Amino acid sequence: MSHDRVTVSLDTDAKAALEDLTERTGVGQSEMVRRALAFYAANFQAATTDTSANLQDYHEMLSGGEHVLLDIDFLHCFLDFVEGEDGKPDPDFLEGADKVSDYHAYEYNGQFETLGELLEWLSLCGFLTVRRSNENTYHVVYPSEQLRWFMTRFIERSAVDLPFSVDVEAGLTKVLMTETPK
Repeated sequence: MSHDRVTVSLDTDAKAALEDLTERTGVGQSEMVRRALAFYAANFQAATTDTSANLQDYHEMLSGGEHVLLDIDFLHCFLDFVEGEDGKPDPDFLEGADKVSDYHAYEYNGQFETLGELLEWLSLCGFLTVRRSNENTYHVVYPSEQLRWFMTRFIERSAVDLPFSVDVEAGLTKVLMTETPK
């Protein structure tokens, strides 16, 4: 293994971070710097694109313990499972999902001023993609028809106490949502 040497000047924050990490991990400074460089290189795209700005939002969502990362295939499996024999969602599932939506309506009151803000926040979950069409209209694309009905229902119910109404024109996996003032 080659042992190239690099001299690096550390500011106060970087020095404190290096000291903290070496204490917590029990590895030396050189090894910690090598690991940090390897980690940064492996995650370069996430660290250097606009999506890295979402990392703080992800952290806030996940660190509170209320949200989890969920593989989209697991969600589809779940939605398949709650579908009744008639092809419609089980009424007990809808009742439970609506309770969750109603509670989010309480939480969202005062948190979002526009439909765009709400959709941007929800897009962090990975269940939908949002593109603004004009000042108050958004194209919302879902990975499947199942997610479209599930998330559209959630959005409509959770936005009831916000200072706008949501008008929906639904397709199979796309939805046109328009914000109208209340």
